[in-house]
Amino acid sequence: MKFVAHHLWDPARRDTDPGHGMPAEIAERLRAEGLLRSDGPHAPSTVRRRFSSWATLHHWKGVAGPFRSPALRATARPRTRKSQKAVTADVLERLLATCASDRLVDARDAALLLVAFASGGRRRSEVAGLRVAQFTAEAAVPADPTDPKSAALPCLSIRLGRTKTTGADADARVFLVARPVAALREWLSRADISRGPVFRAIDQWGGLDDKALTPQSVNWILKHRIALAGLDPTEFSAHGLRAGYLTEAARRGVSLPEAMQQSQHRSVQQAASYYNEIERRQGRAARLLV
Repeated sequence: MKFVAHHLWDPARRDTDPGHGMPAEIAERLRAEGLLRSDGPHAPSTVRRRFSSWATLHHWKGVAGPFRSPALRATARPRTRKSQKAVTADVLERLLATCASDRLVDARDAALLLVAFASGGRRRSEVAGLRVAQFTAEAAVPADPTDPKSAALPCLSIRLGRTKTTGADADARVFLVARPVAALREWLSRADISRGPVFRAIDQWGGLDDKALTPQSVNWILKHRIALAGLDPTEFSAHGLRAGYLTEAARRGVSLPEAMQQSQHRSVQQAASYYNEIERRQGRAARLLV
């Protein structure tokens, strides 16, 4: 931070890094220190956040910056989805088919994919950070909600704690029922995990690490399974599980409020976009020439 603070940003400089709009020497230094990982272009929210940080640094130095300029406050790039394609139920089944062997890594990846999707499409950071203590066994639920006497299905709750949209003191819980519960229990049993991180790295010899997976590893696992399933890894990212959950919920007629309770979306507008897209795709307005 000191290095950056002593080299305040000047938009008139020509030796700027094209992806970040900062002096190239600073961008190179930050990359070397592991503080700058992506090359851009970035989402509008990321750009605004970084402009805010630069404006604060200028203020601390008593220097008037250009950050009130309309050109810098406006964003020309439209908002795009973090995963080009959603990991819907049909795609998920293809990924799970690649986990059919009895290898430990297949048990882990099957549990990870099922838990991430069924718990509302958890973000990769949330999946990577899951710990055994967050899971609580709940009373079994009927397979048919309208028939209390139907077959009982196992149920677990996950206490999320701090997420992107909730604080550490939030008591948000989501639930897993049936298949994800069985996959998770099989993974924990086979890996002999009773405490600490749920999802961990496995080396090429099948050795289990004590440390949790990183969010980047969760993304890599998804892309690896996408490739094994014969799909294009460039079209999917871990966020596709989150998009896929809401898309699938809309397809199956789950109400938006109920789906949001599981996904923990704070923005109704953002969550509703998946529902609106399904309704438009299945509606009559786009079928005038059929």
